[in-house]
Order: sequence, then C-alpha cells, then structure tokens
Amino acid sequence: MTLKDIQELIKLVAKSEISEFKYKNEGVALHIRGKSFSRQTTQAAGPSIISMPAPVAAPAPAAPAAPAAPAPPAAAAAAGGAQPAAESKQASNLVEVKSPMIGTFYRSASPDKPPYIKVGDRIAKGDTVCIVEAMKLFNEIESEVAGKIVKVLVEDAQPIEYDQPLFLVDPS
Repeated sequence: MTLKDIQELIKLVAKSEISEFKYKNEGVALHIRGKSFSRQTTQAAGPSIISMPAPVAAPAPAAPAAPAAPAPPAAAAAAGGAQPAAESKQASNLVEVKSPMIGTFYRSASPDKPPYIKVGDRIAKGDTVCIVEAMKLFNEIESEVAGKIVKVLVEDAQPIEYDQPLFLVDPS
C-alpha cells in the first residue's frame, strides 16, 4: 500500500459518514477514525487517527546516518576528561529508534496523559514509544527493538525529520 493509497482512503473516510475504517494486510495495519457527519455544519470533519506499525528501515538510508552518531562523543571529548571514552564504549552497543516519517513528535497521547516511555523503562518489540503527527494524522510509532530506554533524543512537540533518531535503547 502506497502513501497515495492511504491518502485516498483518508479522503474517502472524511467525505463519507463512516466513523471508523480498519485494514490489515501483509504486515500493514491501518486504522482510520473519522468524526461522525454533523448535520449542523454540512461537512464531515477529517479523520483524526491513523495507526500503523513503523516500517523497517532500509539498509541504504541507514548508512548516511552513521557519520552523525560519532559527533556527540567528539563534542564530549572536546570538553575533556576520561568520561568520553566510557560513553563511547557504552554508546557503541546502543540502538537508535528512528522516525519513519516527517512530522511533530509527541511523547504521550495527549497533554494530560503520561508519556508512553521514560528513561529507564524496558520496552518490547512492537511497544508504542511515541506519536508522530503528520498532516493532522496521529501515527503511533512502535519500537523495532527490545531493551531499556537510555535516552530520549527529541523534545515533546518538536518537529522531526525522516530517519531522525528519537530514542537510544540498550538491547541487553
């Protein structure tokens, strides 16, 4: 299913009186919720949530991200001390959970709810770790690795890019 297909489905749900649409096929799960048609406003509100598993990152895009990883230890080395050597040794076994899309990063489902995960939490593969809002759609991002959250790399409500690291996970 392509992005164009998904956008077309969203438009259909928004224009119709359908309140919910679910689709599951070959590892893709799609759940679109639209608001009920309001006879007072003469138009249906757009869909509010789309949920799907985070796509597996392709090996080719991952290669350019490698030069960015050594930068923080180098900055720490410039600050001085024996600490950077220990940090780089520990950082070498950490796995990054990356954004599968461009959008706005949110740590929780709403401002009054607790964050999905915090530093020190243990996560399993497939656990929801955050939400990325893209084009007024809220996408639940699932972890592709199991382990312990070591660091949150993005602030809440911050714009993010495709393949940007969001969390550091210690898989041990």
